[in-house]
Amino acid sequence: MSYAETLVQMLGPWSWHVAGLLLLGLEILVPGTFFLWFGVAALIVGTLALFVDMPWQLTLLLFMAIALICLFAGRRLMKGRESGEGDSGLNRRGQRYVGRHFIIDEPIVQGAGRLHVDDTIWRISGPDLPAGARVTVTGVNGASLVVAAAVGD
Repeated sequence: MSYAETLVQMLGPWSWHVAGLLLLGLEILVPGTFFLWFGVAALIVGTLALFVDMPWQLTLLLFMAIALICLFAGRRLMKGRESGEGDSGLNRRGQRYVGRHFIIDEPIVQGAGRLHVDDTIWRISGPDLPAGARVTVTGVNGASLVVAAAVGD
């Protein structure tokens, strides 16, 4: 009998927990959420084997079935969470203000001014307007918002 077989027989159902923890540790070393699901499946089988006496063949079949279920469930759970998908708007904060209306606190003089939005003071560019004028953000130019007088004013 080999050392591995002796170890598995000695540990009994706990060998599934050891395998699960090793697979989870491997996931840390080689990230990609692949070994994670096999580790979870091994931990589930180990927990079931603690309470239900099963032959090793059945536990192996159970591990394969649970691993497949975990793989597909995990894939479905992680779908759409890849970093390349979606447009987060990160590093383009000004884009969220395009189309919104604001009242300027300071006048726009020679095409430049400042606008207080939420907790940020933005540089703005647009036609000369007095303080208290209502403006619409029409675009973004670098770190500056481009504004125009709001229609109807």
